[in-house]
Amino acid sequence: MRRTSHSKPKKDFQTPGIVFQPQVAEGMQHGFDKLVDLIRPTLGPLPHIVAIEKVIERNQLPELLDSGGTIARRVIQIPNRLEDVGFMFLRQALWRQQEREGDGTATTAVLFQAVFDAGRHYLVAGGNAMGLRRHLENGLRLITTELERQTTQLYGKQKLTGLALTICHDDEMAKMMGEIFDIIGAYGQLDVRKGSGRELVREYIEGMFWECGLYSREMANDEHGLRANLENAAILISNLEIESPEQLIPLLEMAVKNEIKQLLMISQTLSDRAMGLLLAKPNRERIFVVAVKIPGISLDVQYDAMTDLAILTGGRALSNATGATLENVRLEDLGRARRVWADKEFFGIIGGRGDARLIRQHIAGLRQRFRNVKDTDEGKRLLERIGKLLGGSATLSIGGHSPISIEARMELAKRTAVTMRGAMRDGVVPGGGIALLACRKALHPFLKNAKDTDELAAYSILLQALEVPFRTIVSNAGIVPGSILADAEHRGPGYGYDAVTRQVVDMQKAGLYDAVSVVKGAVHTAIASAALALTTEVIVNRRNPPEMLNP
Repeated sequence: MRRTSHSKPKKDFQTPGIVFQPQVAEGMQHGFDKLVDLIRPTLGPLPHIVAIEKVIERNQLPELLDSGGTIARRVIQIPNRLEDVGFMFLRQALWRQQEREGDGTATTAVLFQAVFDAGRHYLVAGGNAMGLRRHLENGLRLITTELERQTTQLYGKQKLTGLALTICHDDEMAKMMGEIFDIIGAYGQLDVRKGSGRELVREYIEGMFWECGLYSREMANDEHGLRANLENAAILISNLEIESPEQLIPLLEMAVKNEIKQLLMISQTLSDRAMGLLLAKPNRERIFVVAVKIPGISLDVQYDAMTDLAILTGGRALSNATGATLENVRLEDLGRARRVWADKEFFGIIGGRGDARLIRQHIAGLRQRFRNVKDTDEGKRLLERIGKLLGGSATLSIGGHSPISIEARMELAKRTAVTMRGAMRDGVVPGGGIALLACRKALHPFLKNAKDTDELAAYSILLQALEVPFRTIVSNAGIVPGSILADAEHRGPGYGYDAVTRQVVDMQKAGLYDAVSVVKGAVHTAIASAALALTTEVIVNRRNPPEMLNP
């Protein structure tokens, strides 16, 4: 690991003022170096652990982490103000990478450092910052195009298991993930939960489910009294607030008149008095009603859930925003499903009776929105909606020896799932930094034909930076990277270093892949962020920012 020595800060953290070059670049670089040196050891299948003391419960054991994004997120401030600007700049870039792709933060960090350090040396020697930035961004486009050319699709449980292993480095979890995604596909619904034992347990669920359960356990009808099961059920889809029993009477009379025996009722609220009407024995004998809360807290999430449920079951969503009431419900407003179930936490639908053509069109529209979405949270919601509508569902219960280990493993499982989805949608490239090494050939012609010093410098910087992830992986395995790189290049394209077996192998034959979405995201974040940082000329420090802690 490269260590960086730093002199004692000359200014107090709270000192306001305007700082110009060269102090800006020097201070930011120290901040970059501190964060990268913190994350670099986590790159590769043999990661070193970073221990972080807890801020509040300092008498507790520290967190033991090997996720670059999580490590960066845990550090909220460093004492020197100029260094803190650089640290936070890179910290935000790494966290966005993890939120979008689930992986690749360590690759992003070492690439960023390589580009920024070399770029700063060039600028100190008299280079033009904007000219260098322009050519770096052009090189980024060439690298992205070359990565797309290398991309292949991945199919089958065995290959998916190999992909999972390169992400999580956990044999048991990799086998489970390979099997799960082979069954549910790239868009299938996966719910990662805290388990009660020490092992990983997977379960496959027919149909689709939402995280909102029964209003009352008294509605359960299975032999254990924990779950309600309906057959050939009608479904009322709404976010209405049901306060009085009188509101329910028109709905129940209409259902009885049309010989509906079982009904799932989805609503915003259900008062105790209204629930008493549904639970009354004479009424339950005529029509068995199971009531659950509308999924989601925000209006947007509730509206999305109602829309999906309506299309899935062939019903109509009744919204209080449009003035809908139960007095005007018609038979055609009710959805239908072959089976419905609900327990205290979830409800599920199997065999929705919606129009198959409309369901396919709706899924296609959601997929198109997902491909174009920029907001990470919205992308997660779209993915969940697509998974529910496709009907492939699984749960993975995470066990462990302690609450800390369970939480860490749950976080690892979620990151692995995000990355695997991206790989299954967009494809994979050879792992271990080999795909980036192969991108150098796309830059050589431009380096050879460079017309000015800024262009020559940019392509030279990128050629050297593309080697850094490979060298770091090998170095983290305890091997001198120079000879390994020479051996891999001598054997030909596609060969790289398997740090687990300590051999130079054909990465594809060995099943060692990286999700191309992760690699592309890492390259884009690293190069674009470094190019932006190189053009930063001035830092304005404010007086005593209230959100900052004392150093």
